Amino acid sequence: MRGGTRSWWGWGNVEDAVTGAERDALTRRVAELLPGADLTVHEPPPVEAFGVGPSRIRAPRALAPLACDGIRDRLAHSHGQAFRDVVRALLGRLPHVPDLVVRPTSEAEVVQVLDWCGDAGIAAVPFGGGSSVVGGVEPRIDGDWRGVVSLDLTAMNRVLEVDRTSRAALVQAGVLGPALEEQLRPHGLTLRFFPQSFQFSTLGGWLATRAGGHFATTLTHIDDLVESLRVVTPSGTVESRRLPASGAGPSPDRLFLGSEGTLGVITRAWVRLQDRPRLRADASVAFARYEEGVDAVRAVAQSGLDPANCRLLDPMEAQLNAGSPTAVLVLGFESADHPVTARAERALELCRDHGGTPTGPVRLTEGGGERPRAGTAADTWRSSFLRMPYQRDALAAQGMIVETFETACTWDRFGTVRAAVDDAARDAMRRAGVTGVVTCRFTHVHPDGPAPYFGVYASGTWGRTVEQWDEIKAAVSDALIASGATITHHHAVGRDHRPWYDRQRPEPFAAALRAVKGTLDPGGILNPGVLVDPPAAAARRRGAARRRSQG
Repeated sequence: MRGGTRSWWGWGNVEDAVTGAERDALTRRVAELLPGADLTVHEPPPVEAFGVGPSRIRAPRALAPLACDGIRDRLAHSHGQAFRDVVRALLGRLPHVPDLVVRPTSEAEVVQVLDWCGDAGIAAVPFGGGSSVVGGVEPRIDGDWRGVVSLDLTAMNRVLEVDRTSRAALVQAGVLGPALEEQLRPHGLTLRFFPQSFQFSTLGGWLATRAGGHFATTLTHIDDLVESLRVVTPSGTVESRRLPASGAGPSPDRLFLGSEGTLGVITRAWVRLQDRPRLRADASVAFARYEEGVDAVRAVAQSGLDPANCRLLDPMEAQLNAGSPTAVLVLGFESADHPVTARAERALELCRDHGGTPTGPVRLTEGGGERPRAGTAADTWRSSFLRMPYQRDALAAQGMIVETFETACTWDRFGTVRAAVDDAARDAMRRAGVTGVVTCRFTHVHPDGPAPYFGVYASGTWGRTVEQWDEIKAAVSDALIASGATITHHHAVGRDHRPWYDRQRPEPFAAALRAVKGTLDPGGILNPGVLVDPPAAAARRRGAARRRSQG
C-alpha cells in the first residue's frame, strides 16, 4: 500500500479521498436510493477555526524532544474515526483536545511518561493508529486533571525477532499493519490479520481492543494469535511467559487483551504467524431469499471447512457495494501447503442444498498474489470494502448518516436480533426525522453464531446529523442488549459503548476489574472513564496533592 498524507479530520490519506467521477457516481446512487436528500458538499474548517488553546502542561526536559503541542497534531489525536467523530470535525466541534502528543521511541521512555503523568496528575490516553470508532482514544475525560497526554506509540514499530521454527515473531506494539507485513515478508511469513483499518491501525491497537481481522472463521480475533504480551503499567512491567498454551490459572494475556489502555500500555508482543498462502479458491453464491443465505452460511460455518472469507451480504448491502440485486455470499479458501479446491467445491454443495446459485465456477489462484482475478465478485467486494470508509466520509460531508454497528449472537437468536435491530433503527429514524435504509452483512461467522454488521444509510439534517445518529445508535444498542446479543463483536467498548457494556458484564466481574485497575493504575491516569470509572478516592487524593503543591 502506498504512503500518503494522513487526514487530520477523516479517514486515511488525503490523496485517497473520494473525488471527481467516484464522488459523482456515489452521489447519484444515493440520490436514487433516497430521493430528495440534500447532498450539498461541506468542507472541513481550517484548524485555526477550532480555537484550540495553548497546552496547559510542559513535558519535562528529558521528554521534551518526544512531545508536540502543534494544533493540527493535537486535533488529529482528539478523536477516532467513527461517523460522529468525522462529522464533529466537519462542524468544528472537537472540544476535547489533548495538551500534548508524546511519541516514545522505547519502552524506557513509556515508563518515563507514565511516571511523569502519575506524579503530575496528568491523564494519559494510549494512541495507536487512531482508528477507534467507539470514543476509545478521545480525551473526553472527567476529573480534576492538570492536563491530558496522547501517548502515540507509532514510533515503536519494529519486528524485533523472528522465530522461524515456531513461526512466531516479537513485535513492537506501534507498528502499522502494512509495515508489519513488509518486515515479515522476507521470512516468508505473515500474521494474516487484516481488519478494515489494516493500513491505519497498529498491533497494539488490535491487542488492546480485541480486534477482528481477515479470517471470517476460526482465527477471527487477535486473541487467537498471541503467544505473550509485555505491558508497562504505572505499578510496574508485566510480561507473560511465551508458550503455545498453558493451563496455569487465569491467563495474564487475557487480562490485557481488550483492556483499551486502561490497565497498562502494551509495548510488544510475541505473535503467532503463518506461512504465506499460495493456493487460493474463491467463489460467490447468489440467494433469491436472504434467509436461505443465512442457513447456508450456518451450514458452512459448522462444516469444519474453515473458509478464510465467508461474507454474506443482504440484498440492499449487495446492491450498494457489489452491484448485485440479490443476497450474495463471498467465499474464499487459502493455504500455503495444500490445494483447497475440494473445500471450496464442498462449500458450494452446501450452498446449493440451501437454495444458493453459484455465480460461476470456483476460481483458482496460485502464487503470492493477495487478490483473486479482477472482475470477480470477491474482488468487487474487496475493493468496495477498502473504499467504504472513504465513501462514508464523503457522504458524511454531504449531510448523510452513513454508519455501522456490529454485534454477535447465537444462530438461534439471529432472526430475533435482526428484527429487533431493524425495528429499533427504523423507529429511531422516524423519531429523528430522517429517511433511510438498514442493511446487514456477516463479517465473521462462528459455528455457534454469526457476527452481523448492520449499516444505516439515511438522509440527515446538516448540523444535526451527530444528534440524529446518536439517537439511532442508542435505540439499536438497547435492542441488542435486550435481545441477548453483545454490544460489540470487535469494535471494543471505548466511551460510546460504556452504558451497554455495563449492562452486559456481570457485576462481580465489574468489581474485580475495578480492583485490578486500582492495583495496576492506582492514580487512575490511564484512559480514565474507559471500561471502569476512576475511583473517587483516587480522584480526591489527586486533588489534595495538587492543592498541597500549589499552596
